[in-house]
Amino acid sequence: MVTTTIDLVGAAPLLNRMWELRSNVSGYDAAYLAVAEAFGCALVTADDRLARVSDLGCEFRLALPPPCSPDGSSGADSRWVAWNSLASRAGSLTVKLWQQLLRIRRVGRRWWAAVRAAERRTRPVDPDFTAALADRWAGLPAIVRTPGQVLGRHGVGCEGTHGIFPRCNLACTPCYHSRDANQVRVHAQLIGGEVSLLDPDDHAEALTIMRAHGREPMSFTHGDIDDDYLDALVLGADGRPRLRRVSFAAHFDMFMYGRRGLVRPPDEASLDPYRQRFVEQLRRLRREHGVRTFAAHNMTVTPANLDQVAGVVRSAGRMGFGMLSFQPAAFVGDDRRWHGDYRNTTGDDVWAQIEAGAGTRIDYRVLEHGDVRCNRTAYGAFIGERWHPLLDGDDPRDLQVRDRFFAHLGATPFTGTPPGQLAAQLLRACLRHPTIVSGSLGWLVRAVRRVGVGTLLHHRVRPVTLVMHQFMDAADVVPAWELMQQGVVADDPHLRSVQERLQACHYAMAHPEDGTLVPACAQHSVLDPGENAALRTLLPLVERDRRPARRKVA
Repeated sequence: MVTTTIDLVGAAPLLNRMWELRSNVSGYDAAYLAVAEAFGCALVTADDRLARVSDLGCEFRLALPPPCSPDGSSGADSRWVAWNSLASRAGSLTVKLWQQLLRIRRVGRRWWAAVRAAERRTRPVDPDFTAALADRWAGLPAIVRTPGQVLGRHGVGCEGTHGIFPRCNLACTPCYHSRDANQVRVHAQLIGGEVSLLDPDDHAEALTIMRAHGREPMSFTHGDIDDDYLDALVLGADGRPRLRRVSFAAHFDMFMYGRRGLVRPPDEASLDPYRQRFVEQLRRLRREHGVRTFAAHNMTVTPANLDQVAGVVRSAGRMGFGMLSFQPAAFVGDDRRWHGDYRNTTGDDVWAQIEAGAGTRIDYRVLEHGDVRCNRTAYGAFIGERWHPLLDGDDPRDLQVRDRFFAHLGATPFTGTPPGQLAAQLLRACLRHPTIVSGSLGWLVRAVRRVGVGTLLHHRVRPVTLVMHQFMDAADVVPAWELMQQGVVADDPHLRSVQERLQACHYAMAHPEDGTLVPACAQHSVLDPGENAALRTLLPLVERDRRPARRKVA
């Protein structure tokens, strides 16, 4: 051994061949095999197992131990060979066992990471949502911090889009957008003009992005949409659904001119077939493509159609709309389309009509969304001949159910949460707070008694949320908003009430360029006129000569 020359060989050039041998031998043995193959020499080893490995490119020479018998006779000690072979196999088994343990460790880490991620997703209380609720509650004026207030306790409000959209193709009186809104090729406004004028792919992409950011998007439309457009919206290029759920808010009232088949509606009842058709179009999406849908109904109310509100509630409430929203007209937007004294129609007048259509008195303070001077909301369902509230404001036990909901489930984000994840969150919340289950069961028994078992057995339950949303006049909003931008609280009681309503606005407009949220009334009254006037300069309409060409006379 003293006179033997030893050449050192680096492992880097051998790694590829060592990797190829990984399934047959250990990494240690693979290094020697790769060297022998690279130099074309024999591999001398006492491990007879290696000699039995197939598809190797080198010669093996099995080294036997020197004579070691007591009488000095020649020959290998079979016991030494057996022990050496056993030790070699034990070493190989140890390496394989260690490799398996490492693999199990990696799998275990991935499994544990998945378990921890699932645990975080199914927590009943989301930390980010909780922080957002706290910020919203802190920003509310004291007058709206009531026991039934939803803002800051379970929701932060609705967020409208603000950007460049196609202009509308109907004419409405009144119109909340400025007189420049339809004088450009495209214009900026709250609900995007008529959303069905958007390319279906662009429309679908916008909805997908909103949902990816935890929003539950709703597209506003006049409802005069073709089935082909709806199919193109929900289906991808492969003909399979790319959207699992779509929500539309369709605006129908007799002051909308240009609808196909009914250019100038004589009254609200004449629009019922068009309302029903729109609901049926959405039902078809679910029936044929498996796409879940939600339909809301919007209607502008003026002195001219106030007495028809009750009839719309009765008819539209049984068509399949999940929400009926009524908006008393205000002096905002294009003043050329103001017809009549809108101040003669108050929120109380509209709510009285809603109650007449529902067939019952409705307590809008059980659950409040912002300032009740702006929004009145009631959750319930049409069952039989009348509408039944979800919670009875005159029953202290129902109010206790509401309070427990805010306390234990207020910070649970229902909107945009997958059903399976939401079910797991509710289960964990119920296990932590058993009173949720007992209180819910008690509420269910009371609700069945109020409706009547016979009524439930003979009539379908149609969940419908009733809403009255009242915009403010631009003449009131402009000075109040200017003072708010300066951080000044108005001394005038009326302007101060306007500021309170703006602070508690449930429907805000997002401005991505600076990350601010602007109340809808401020957007329409203050910002829209300037923005649309600027767009009219940047994107003017191209005037075309529509006169027929003169015929040449020979």
